[in-house]
Amino acid sequence: MIERHVFAPSGNIPNAALPLLAWRGALPPDARAITAHFARHGWLNAWTNGIFDFHHFHSIAHEALGIARGTAWVRFGGPGGATLVLRAGDALVIPAGVGHCRNWASPDLLVVGAYPGGADYDIRRGAAEEREEVAANLAAVPPPAGDPVTGAPLPGWPPG
Repeated sequence: MIERHVFAPSGNIPNAALPLLAWRGALPPDARAITAHFARHGWLNAWTNGIFDFHHFHSIAHEALGIARGTAWVRFGGPGGATLVLRAGDALVIPAGVGHCRNWASPDLLVVGAYPGGADYDIRRGAAEEREEVAANLAAVPPPAGDPVTGAPLPGWPPG
């Protein structure tokens, strides 16, 4: 079962009408295996690290996260959003514009991030002076061809 979460704008975090998608226990708890799994489904430009402890979003790309190790409490949707508990093996697709912030993490947290087609990404914090640029960026982000877990169309998203 895929969890779906939709977030209204929250302060200067734009969020998105597209749902954040979460697959629980869908991936092997191993960073190399997750990176390869994402790549098989066209999610590239991968990195391995943690999740920032400040509210941020990406205005030029959707993002996949795979939890390789540990546990984290992550608030999605900005300060007015919701906290999800993420564990090793979980996968997410975060639509461009959706805020995320690590509230807590186990010391062993390790996360793999990737982007559809190897897209580049930016890090935005909701600065008021960037609002117009962010809105234009978000409008230009294409939907992915498929999800990073199965390669199937993303439920609730337009076809890519």
